[in-house]
Amino acid sequence: MHSPPAPVLAWSASRPLSWADFQARPGAPVTLAALTSANIDVKVGCSDFKFSAAVKAVFTPTESWVREPGKASAQLLRHEQVHFDLTEVHARQMRQKLALMQFDCDKLQPALNSYTKVAFLAWQREEARYDQETNHGLNAARQQQWETAVQQRLEKLSAYALPE
Repeated sequence: MHSPPAPVLAWSASRPLSWADFQARPGAPVTLAALTSANIDVKVGCSDFKFSAAVKAVFTPTESWVREPGKASAQLLRHEQVHFDLTEVHARQMRQKLALMQFDCDKLQPALNSYTKVAFLAWQREEARYDQETNHGLNAARQQQWETAVQQRLEKLSAYALPE
């Protein structure tokens, strides 16, 4: 018996995250001030021997939390938003790559699995580097550099944004 998947929010330029989206409660003990549960949802298929892929950056409210909602700052929310924005950057990179790759529908799974494994690893590595370099958003100067860089990357990949 499977439980239904948790409702997710798709990444949207016109709808940034708000603290109300962080609906989970942190487990104890926690050292982080907040946690963004984001993922890249990849669905692929073949129809008439033509490969197609749908890639979405999604946020899961029921798995995301903020430790002290009453004290949560706008700066911390920006830090969490950039985590989600970074997820969208990697989703766009994946859309770009999948649009260029010629997958053989007969041999789809092995080729796709090895590509997505590498892509997910790169995304997770960069998410960890972001936290490390910004000290989870506490280093304001590095936080600003990351925000700017991620916005530039989103713009550069705008051709691979999903229609809103």
